[in-house]
Amino acid sequence: MNDTATSWRTAVKYLLMIAGGAEAEAHANEGCGGWSEEMEARGVVTGGAGLRPPSEATTVRVRDKELLLTDGPFAETKEQIGGFVLIDCADLDEAIEIAAKHPAASYGTIEIRPVL
Repeated sequence: MNDTATSWRTAVKYLLMIAGGAEAEAHANEGCGGWSEEMEARGVVTGGAGLRPPSEATTVRVRDKELLLTDGPFAETKEQIGGFVLIDCADLDEAIEIAAKHPAASYGTIEIRPVL
């Protein structure tokens, strides 16, 4: 947990999975338009990164003790995960507010999941 902004409360960790299709790829190099700086100043961001394209993925599965590798993503979908952010915040309402401010929410999808 970050020291200042979240130390006074019990924070809940959430993972923001940022996904999108072709339109999201067009925005991939634009950055977050000040979102990262705002969230870091609030002390809610604890990690995150953009991901290389799905074409560079390797999927690992083990079936009957046999290692099965697949180039590319496991699922064929129109949207792929392009990045993630790990946040500490008070509750789901704050996580939703944080996700809604992310620029990718306007052209892609942000899935919020609590971390165990």
